[in-house]
Amino acid sequence: MSRQQKISLAAYAGIVGPILLGSVITILTIVERDFMTSIGWKLRVPLDWPSGLALGPYGWIMTLTFAASGILIIIFAAGFRSSLPSGRLATISIWLLVLAGVGMIGLISPTDKTIRTTPKTWHGILHDSSFAVIGLTLMPAMILLGFVFRKDERWKDLAVYTWITVTLAIPTFWIKFFAFYFFLFAILIWCEVMAFRLLRIIRSDST
Repeated sequence: MSRQQKISLAAYAGIVGPILLGSVITILTIVERDFMTSIGWKLRVPLDWPSGLALGPYGWIMTLTFAASGILIIIFAAGFRSSLPSGRLATISIWLLVLAGVGMIGLISPTDKTIRTTPKTWHGILHDSSFAVIGLTLMPAMILLGFVFRKDERWKDLAVYTWITVTLAIPTFWIKFFAFYFFLFAILIWCEVMAFRLLRIIRSDST
C-alpha cells in the first residue's frame, strides 16, 4: 500500500468512526430507553451510558461498535502520522491515539451496572480500566497534537481549536453527569474535523 493510499484509508476511517459510534449510541439510546431507565439512566444523569447500552436487548450491536470504533481509531492514527511533521511529539501523540483505540476495543468487556447488590466482576473492572485508558491517552494526545500542528502550516489553524476542545472535554469526561454528553459530542466532532483535514491534505498532495 502506497503512502497516499495509507493516508486516504486513515482519513476515511476517521470520518466513518465517529459517525458510526455516534449513530449507534443515539439509535440504541432511543430503542433501549426503557431498559436504560430500568438500570438508573436518566437524561440529566447518564448513569451507565453509553456502556450500559451493551447490556440491553440489542447490546451486541453496541459491543461490535466499540470494537469497530477502536479498530478505526488505530487505522486513522497510523495514516495520520504520515501527514504530520517528523519529531518525538508527533510519534508520542500518535502512539497515545493508538492506545486510545485499544482502550475503545477493551470496552467490549461487559460493564457492571452502577446500581447493583453484587461485587464488581472481572469484566466490569476491565471495562472501567479500558474507559480510563481512553481518557488517559486521548486527551494527552490532543494536547501534544496541538504543539505538533503549530509546526505545520497545513494543520496550524487547528492547534488552538484542539486545545480548546481538550480543555473543555477533560472535566466533562470525569464528571459523568449531563456534561458527559458534551464530552462525547465535542470529541466526535474533533475527530471528524481532523479526518476531513487529512483527506483534504492528501487530495491536495495528489493534484
